[in-house]
Amino acid sequence: MKKRNNKHEKRLKTLIFAVVVCTFILGASTYAWFIGMRTVNVSSFDVSIATTESLMLSIDGKTWTENLTINGENYDTAAYDGNTNSWGGADGLVPMSSIGKIDTAASRMILYQKGSFTASNGGYRLMASQVENGVDDAGEADGYVAFDLFIRNMSGEKYYEEVDILNEEAIYLTPDSSVTVSEAGGVANTGIENSVRVAFMQIGRTQSDAAEGTITGITCADAAGVLGICDSRDATIWEPNDRAHVDNAISWYNTACKQRSVDGDDLTAEDAYTAEPCGAIVNGQNYPTYAVGGVIDETSSVDNYDGAEYNGYTGTISADAAPNKLVGVNTFTDSEKNLQSTARIAFIYLAPNSVTKVRVYIWLEGQDVDNYDFAQLGRQISVKFGFTKERFYGEDIDYVGPELPEDVQKDMEDVSYTEEDDVSTISDSYITFDANIFKVPKWIDTFSFKDGDVTKVATRGVDDWSFAEV
Repeated sequence: MKKRNNKHEKRLKTLIFAVVVCTFILGASTYAWFIGMRTVNVSSFDVSIATTESLMLSIDGKTWTENLTINGENYDTAAYDGNTNSWGGADGLVPMSSIGKIDTAASRMILYQKGSFTASNGGYRLMASQVENGVDDAGEADGYVAFDLFIRNMSGEKYYEEVDILNEEAIYLTPDSSVTVSEAGGVANTGIENSVRVAFMQIGRTQSDAAEGTITGITCADAAGVLGICDSRDATIWEPNDRAHVDNAISWYNTACKQRSVDGDDLTAEDAYTAEPCGAIVNGQNYPTYAVGGVIDETSSVDNYDGAEYNGYTGTISADAAPNKLVGVNTFTDSEKNLQSTARIAFIYLAPNSVTKVRVYIWLEGQDVDNYDFAQLGRQISVKFGFTKERFYGEDIDYVGPELPEDVQKDMEDVSYTEEDDVSTISDSYITFDANIFKVPKWIDTFSFKDGDVTKVATRGVDDWSFAEV
């Protein structure tokens, strides 16, 4: 299909609400959640946003546009007076952990940082403290990115006086949203991109024609003309690359992790672990993240590999946020992002005729199984994400001519595979195989398939794809 010209591109903004985070560069190095040797510096981070005609964006609550760029230079100066935006601080990004709960008094997301991390006979004993970004603090802490984004949704005439998902419009994460190693100085195959998280915390909303002061002053609390949303829903956390696990991360896990004893309440005891290996981690499959759900102090015995899928121990796992517990996070994964047609899942919901204040957080999830020491060598990553109101793409309805705009077609590439017996059971429904060629969307970096009786995983490299048996 031919590329759109500039005139077409302008007209086609009526089709998509896209948010692109480009060249998110992590200079220097990262450090693992548990060892904490080095730091990551953010040298460049740009958020470019284009909307439909019914959606307008702002970072100051008064200047509205269909195209918006937020970066390290303007995240504060272009925002409203009194904002608490943060671009990572002097040390850049460091591993944190969050399940998306909200401090309603402070109108900020609750995060946890490493308090202590000591090697054990089968993993690492974790202690964690809450990040001090609450009401008594002047702003967000260092170590992650946080900024306010105002979204004006002008569709519809009525402004609903209650927060109810039934009167809101579904917004979808675009399939080309991705987190990858940056081509400008990044090092591939370390897996640093696989532990990134992006959270969207809806703070509150007001009517679309509200005054600037009302808009910028939105908090979690109900006020005159303002509806607080924090009590109604947690932050939506996007987990990119949920099925991607590099060989070195798997090897680190296999070396460090051992099965935990059923009665292993004391991690310092000789019999706290068995000699058995932990559950297998396979590239191309999704595994849960058991993030920190509350302060973990010296009275606890939390191992960072706790969980039925990992060291088999569930005594420190809770369904809800609690002190000294880990919680399986219900993230929005790339696996869900890539669902097709009616199976596609809404990412967030926005009310018509309203302005919603959304606080965006970006961090490295320390409890991700892909967060390991040598991931630091990846150094630089690029992040882009987009929102759209379109649920269907051309392939979803077997569309045939006339030419579709890029926003509603797929950007595909041919991947040659010649060691074919009988290719079947491809893990991603967007991918097809015919005559020794896979048709693969460019946003997909790994997938699995059956070649006869052998299961294989395909992984995108810097110059070409590689294929390996599982």
